[in-house]
Amino acid sequence: MVAKKDKNAQRLKRHARVRAKVAGTAERPRLAVYRSNAHIYAQVIDDVKGITLCAASSTEKGFEGIGSNKEAAKKVGQMIAERAKAKGIDTVVFDRGGYIYHGRVSELAAGAREAGLQF
Repeated sequence: MVAKKDKNAQRLKRHARVRAKVAGTAERPRLAVYRSNAHIYAQVIDDVKGITLCAASSTEKGFEGIGSNKEAAKKVGQMIAERAKAKGIDTVVFDRGGYIYHGRVSELAAGAREAGLQF
């Protein structure tokens, strides 16, 4: 019998490979994405200090719409960009979290770019 592959374990391996090369600094923090079946989350992280500078997600109180589609991902991207700009951050390193750069992940990136973040 063939064992079923654990997709999340494979994603975590991909994420570890990416994180070996990508790190956020105070000048250029890391925009990290996490995608669940129901929601999408984004954080801007300074890895040198080990702190989250700002965050946005589709689970927030004022968020309208379904949290698991491309429109929601684009809104979260725009929200994270606005919050980062308010903190004086305009350039980030994009960390796709081991996910394929497609669908909700690419929509979040597009929304952040439209709102003024550069990466």
